[in-house]
Amino acid sequence: MNGIVRTGLFVFLMPLLALAQDEEATEPGFNEATFSGLEFRSIGPALMSGRIADIAIDPTNPSTWYVGVGSGGVWKTENGGTTWTPVFDGEDTYSIGCITLDPNNPSTIWVGTGENISGRHVGYGAGVYRSRDGGITWENMGLTASEHIGMIRVDPRDSNTVYVASQGPLWSGGGERGLYKSTDGGQSWDKILGDGLGNTDIDDQYTGVSEVHLDPRNPDIVYAVSWQRFRNVAVLLDGGPGSGIHKSTDGGATWRELTEGLPKEDKGKIGLAISPQNPDVVYATIELAHREGGFFRSEDGGESWEKQNDYLSGGTGPHYYQEIFASPHKFDRVYQMDVHLHTTENGGRDFVRTSSDKKHTDHHAMAFHPTDEDYLLVGNDGGVYESVDLGETWRFIANMPVTQFYKVSVDYDEPFYNVFGGTQDNSSFGGPSRTNNVIGIRNEDWYLTLGADGHQSAADPTNPNIIYANWQEGNLTRYDHSTGESVYIKPLPAAGEEAERVNWDAPILISPHNPQRLYHATHRVWRSDNRGDSWQAISGDLTRNEERLQQPLMERRWSFDAIWDLSAMSRYNTITSLSESPLVAGLLYAGTDDGLIQISEDGGTNWRRVDSLPGVPDNFFVNDIKADLHDADSVYIVVDDHKSGDYSPYILKSENRGKSWRSIAANLPERDILWRVVQDHVNPSLLFVGTETGVFFTVNAGGQWTRLSGGAPTIAFRDLVIQTRENDLVGATFGRSFYILDDYSPLRNITIEILQNDTVLFPVRRAHWYVQRRPLSCARTGCVDSQGHSYFVASNPAFGANFTYYLPERLRSLKEQRQEDEREQLEQNEDVDFPSWDRVDEEEREDAPAIILTVSDSDGNVIRHIEGPVEAGFHRVAWDLRYPAVDPWTPEEERNEFANPTGVLVAPGTYQVAMYQRVGGELMNLGQSEQFEVVSIREPTLPGSSQEQRIAFSRQVDEMQRAVSGTLSSIDEVLTQLDAIKETLQNSTADMAFYAQANSLQQRISQVRDRLRGNETRGSFSDPGLMPVRDRLRYASYDANGNAYGPTRTQRDSFAIAGDAYAEIGPMLTALIENEYQALKRALDAAGVPWTPGRGVLRPN
Repeated sequence: MNGIVRTGLFVFLMPLLALAQDEEATEPGFNEATFSGLEFRSIGPALMSGRIADIAIDPTNPSTWYVGVGSGGVWKTENGGTTWTPVFDGEDTYSIGCITLDPNNPSTIWVGTGENISGRHVGYGAGVYRSRDGGITWENMGLTASEHIGMIRVDPRDSNTVYVASQGPLWSGGGERGLYKSTDGGQSWDKILGDGLGNTDIDDQYTGVSEVHLDPRNPDIVYAVSWQRFRNVAVLLDGGPGSGIHKSTDGGATWRELTEGLPKEDKGKIGLAISPQNPDVVYATIELAHREGGFFRSEDGGESWEKQNDYLSGGTGPHYYQEIFASPHKFDRVYQMDVHLHTTENGGRDFVRTSSDKKHTDHHAMAFHPTDEDYLLVGNDGGVYESVDLGETWRFIANMPVTQFYKVSVDYDEPFYNVFGGTQDNSSFGGPSRTNNVIGIRNEDWYLTLGADGHQSAADPTNPNIIYANWQEGNLTRYDHSTGESVYIKPLPAAGEEAERVNWDAPILISPHNPQRLYHATHRVWRSDNRGDSWQAISGDLTRNEERLQQPLMERRWSFDAIWDLSAMSRYNTITSLSESPLVAGLLYAGTDDGLIQISEDGGTNWRRVDSLPGVPDNFFVNDIKADLHDADSVYIVVDDHKSGDYSPYILKSENRGKSWRSIAANLPERDILWRVVQDHVNPSLLFVGTETGVFFTVNAGGQWTRLSGGAPTIAFRDLVIQTRENDLVGATFGRSFYILDDYSPLRNITIEILQNDTVLFPVRRAHWYVQRRPLSCARTGCVDSQGHSYFVASNPAFGANFTYYLPERLRSLKEQRQEDEREQLEQNEDVDFPSWDRVDEEEREDAPAIILTVSDSDGNVIRHIEGPVEAGFHRVAWDLRYPAVDPWTPEEERNEFANPTGVLVAPGTYQVAMYQRVGGELMNLGQSEQFEVVSIREPTLPGSSQEQRIAFSRQVDEMQRAVSGTLSSIDEVLTQLDAIKETLQNSTADMAFYAQANSLQQRISQVRDRLRGNETRGSFSDPGLMPVRDRLRYASYDANGNAYGPTRTQRDSFAIAGDAYAEIGPMLTALIENEYQALKRALDAAGVPWTPGRGVLRPN
């Protein structure tokens, strides 16, 4: 009995508990949840995708793939790449090293975070994650200090036995590195390999494990690859005495290094694979110094090895590739990841390049179909590619927007600006911030501005056709979009001067005072006054100019014959960021990669050096330096020390041109690299920073920061820019392409008092007036018609005027108000009275609370009512610039999901929106209203009607269509009622003359109906007959809501004919329905005929 009581009480209290939790989650203030309604919008592109770290195919359902994007999370498809879902967006990291499916249950997924390469641009991870439901939910299983995980393997005999190969931190020693094993499904981990692998304890601090493989016949036989490596700003040392191949025959309890037949000297990155057909055959690709090494094969489980080939992955460097995959379908067929995909059919004696026709380069991942030996799925720097003919031809997966953009720039084109940026290994591109069509932003809307690795782009603010772009190390070009031509404009040293030291991602700056003046930086600052045709060095060497190869690495210096991997390194001692004050021409700031800030107040003639910052380690890397937009003496700097293993956020401000500095990092997360800072052009205290995990803003100049996460995943925003005309915040992410926060202006005047107390309707940005294009046949927003589900489209902002409002608390229904009162009583341990039945009935009858936005024209005429969300926080609701549609009401179950009812497009002009709330059935004006402009973006090619004439005609047609639709519905209802009367008369004793009378009336009404909508029987034979009124109206209104030209003469005539016909039909219907039918119903009532629909309430005689 007690159990029953407790259960009942729990059920009763559940709504109250849920209400309490909801309140706690939405407490107003400067927190992430409050601002989640201000959503970033992904604009793509996906046409060049991005770096893939790993791929897993579900062996029980080969149409299900999991793709680990190196810096873009985990993506899942259940239909072979036709559609995708990002399934890792809410986790603490976006950087992925590997994916493994449990061989006993493929819906259990293990993800090792932190990229498994050692590139200059890698993100760090947060340990091991597991999902038990196919990626719907995740849990962190530990090893959070691993930073980079190379491989995970699950024992096929026991899903609780898991091995994790942790490479460990790249930029420092220590951390959780080595081979870890769990026997309890990841609840705890034991380090089973990693200590004593190098010559010294120092070697061990930099040695991790990059791969782990289980013998398929006996999973207690384990192979592991150790890798000693270290990277900093200046160099990459890709090997050492700790690198090697190790074997255990007892599940990792004991180990020995495999050396027979392998090189004795220090080794770099090693890739390993076991032959699925004969697990005694093991393959290895081994890096040695000076890019030597080769491919090795063992026939005795690694006890002895024979070198097969000198082939080694090259290109960017072995650190970037060096993974091999043994085919599960053919013995001794092995694939090696490299710039191009290489294959051997004879165990490594010969390698051939697999076709790269129409496919990107720089390969990292491969997966096989469980039964189809001709099937290959590969991942490279360009994305995912599928082949069904063993690599002869390839299908590119062009609907994953995971491009790695280094920088972003915007132009000021009208009516919509464009976004530009350079990508990691995928060129530089430009594309629209929005389009004028109903579909959105497609891949084909983007265009190339420069090939190779793209980096910073700069769009001329006065001429949208001129875009500056550069590939790595400052290879600058000037691109003319009107002609498609590029001009190479890189500044070069004078005769007798050494080559410039240029950063991999060199800065380019257009002067805010003169768009023809450019600044560029190498180890010195360059200026051009003719858009790059010629250059003048305006500084000497502004760096420390140190010898990078003499620096201590892993706590000692290394010889020429160490395993250096420098071919894709950024040069060291370079300038990384430039800024010129928009208030004082010639006030220049330069930041370097070796811990210096340089300031010139005379256009570069003299420079003042700053070599230390309070609370910042020496030799910091300047990610960004920005002169204040409002105060000529203020400047902001974002510095980064993650390439020394320090992930702290460093942002400082100077108010005296760099003479002294103070931190404004405040409450930014402790472990979050900062990349960029931008300042609002209206409110000096409103700043935004792009970080390794997202975007933050402050309204008090750095006193407190708040994350903006609406619409965006956990991802690195490596650059931010403000498009000042539109008040848009545009972000370049390193792994999820571009994002835009449309119209962030509501943040300008937000205070804690407003957030806690005030309902606010914010100023409305001008609305663009135009008729949306339809590149395909459908008119619905986002519709791709017959292009298939894989057709990639990014969203435009909602068409029309977008209204932003804020609610400090949720509007509550009467029921919710009662539950809130009862919750407070429960908290005070008071009795809770059962509500009266009248109160319960009132609650049941109440309409749901609503926010209603009412749009009026300049004369105060109401144009539209729009309902909005009632939850606490920020909300955005769009008005599509149209009058309400006049389509007749239909029950919800009968509505066509593809229907797109639209009203007449309003005219450009001045409008006003007012805010109301409906609670408890009562409508209240909230005293919030804003005036805004609707502005045309184009002039018609042919002159048509005036806007007033167009709207007047369309509304006349709409009104008649409304009347005709209503009349037809009423006629159908009457005809149905007459059917019921006839059937009832057949089963009653009433005079049969009533039946003849009802039948005659029904036939005559049907004839009138046919004049309105046509004879259906005749129409079924495509014999049109006399054009009915409804068709006349349809032709009169055809495309009227889809153009701004107005009606043609033919359409006006058609409307006039319809009007005359309807005027003639009206009296007929009055006589038939209002007179004759009503008389018939009265006669039936008098005769005692049983009730039928439409006859009202019958009273006893």
